[in-house]
Amino acid sequence: MRRSKLGIGSLLGVGIALAGTLAMAPASVAVTPDTATLSFDCGSYGSGTATLTATQSGTDATISVSTSAITSPIDLGANSVSSTLTLTKNGSDTTVFSGSSNPAIPAGGAVTTGPLTGTVAPGDQLAGSSLQVVVLGITATCNATSPQSPGPFVF
Repeated sequence: MRRSKLGIGSLLGVGIALAGTLAMAPASVAVTPDTATLSFDCGSYGSGTATLTATQSGTDATISVSTSAITSPIDLGANSVSSTLTLTKNGSDTTVFSGSSNPAIPAGGAVTTGPLTGTVAPGDQLAGSSLQVVVLGITATCNATSPQSPGPFVF
């Protein structure tokens, strides 16, 4: 059986080219931390803590919110809660993440909403400052009463 040096050489060349391409590929981006907590005061709707979970894909980012600050008075179907999360951006500006996605929420259950979508730039530092939730046409506005812990999301 005869082996071709050209075939092995070609295969080796492709492997080296592929390794070079992978070495030059940009590193995968990831938001840190990916989970943070803060406290909200929602006026007559209640108060409590919220857990924010962030993900990133390039300049697109999502944040999901689960909070004991607002509970549902009745069973709510999936995708029936509209939410807007305002975040402090880089210490002075603000940015908004919004959406109408949620799992089904039982009566008395904590409100979970998201993923809320937004756009980020490399190096953006975002910290939750307020959350507006619209359920059955009723709007609850919650304001952060504590800093986000362990700190802002860095994208």
